[in-house]
Amino acid sequence: MKILHTADWHLGKRLQEYSRIEEQKEVLDEIIAIADREAIDLVLLAGDIFDSFNPSHEAVELLFKTLKKLSNNGKRPIIAISGNHDSTQFVEAPDPLAREMGIFFYSRYDSVIPLGKFENGIEVLQSESGFVELSLSGHDFPIRIILAPYANETLLKTYLGEEDREQQFRTLLADKWQDLANQYCDSSGINLFIGHFFFTQEGEPLQQEPESERPILHIGGTQALFTADIPSQIQYAALGHLHRYQAISKEPFPVVYSSSPLAYSFSEADQQKQVVVIELTPGSKPSYSPIGLKKGKPLFRKTFSNLQDCVEWLENNPECYVELTYETESSIDADTRKAIMKAHHGIVSLIPKISNPESIVNLGIKSEDLEKDMGSLFSQYYESQKGLQPNEELLQIFKEIISQADDTH
Repeated sequence: MKILHTADWHLGKRLQEYSRIEEQKEVLDEIIAIADREAIDLVLLAGDIFDSFNPSHEAVELLFKTLKKLSNNGKRPIIAISGNHDSTQFVEAPDPLAREMGIFFYSRYDSVIPLGKFENGIEVLQSESGFVELSLSGHDFPIRIILAPYANETLLKTYLGEEDREQQFRTLLADKWQDLANQYCDSSGINLFIGHFFFTQEGEPLQQEPESERPILHIGGTQALFTADIPSQIQYAALGHLHRYQAISKEPFPVVYSSSPLAYSFSEADQQKQVVVIELTPGSKPSYSPIGLKKGKPLFRKTFSNLQDCVEWLENNPECYVELTYETESSIDADTRKAIMKAHHGIVSLIPKISNPESIVNLGIKSEDLEKDMGSLFSQYYESQKGLQPNEELLQIFKEIISQADDTH
């Protein structure tokens, strides 16, 4: 069996004022093409499907059109769980209809996927809270999947119970998963885990969560879940949340973050985005390999101290987004700003790096504050002068003025 692992689509996400929806359409088409080329049998989508609890109509439409194609019109099942950006109710709402297309949404631990066989040959053999077993046409072995969508501590208390308030939720989750594995996951079938949590190897330093990602609520006051919490019967653990591809553990089985399909913050600027293709048979170790994604505009962090070099680089690299730091003695004058902004339409941030901090001391701003965006600097300056934060209406007027100034220059 060949499985494709992807995660963290964040449909509808913007890069400040820049929409990424067209790039998302292109990269999702690329993922569909990979699934077709690799003759994928099953797709795992490990959470953060949308970027917000209330996604736009455009983002929802993109999801449904993509999953229809990715499912090969119902012949290729898709297991999609919710992440910490997703609304559990919103994600699971289309599930009864989606199941007819072989698409299974799972976001609530109290949900149980109904048993039954569909016209496309997919059959739900067994299921309970946090688990499903499938049979696929053309395969003479079952596929068992432990389902671990993101849930906050309140929801996990409901799911796990509070018989022992002193016991950490990390241990309670591990025990729950182990019980499911002991009951269902033997070597006669394929055994998978799909989760959207912050996992690490016990004793290892914590990975950096991406700037564009809301930090996950750490379970029960702990800093992360451990790879050892996943049952040893599992053959491959497909994770979502961290946006960089990484196998955080390879033994006794791979525990892998597939990465997001696009770079969603400048902290991800140097990352190759991937999907993972896994080949599995019952009772054996998997082979897996990342496949790089090519669609989407790259993100660059660039620093210049010379206007000519800056403009030349910008004009030579038009199809990207740029966080640009400009080194200057006191401030970026209007003519310099005009030349920079005219040279490129994808400048997300223009940050002055002041070599003479004394020149700005009277503004109530410290030199280390100059890496902040213009809106934050204005709020800080306003507070230093007025003793209170500007209201939303004033902030909006300021943003409009800045926008008009850029257009004028």
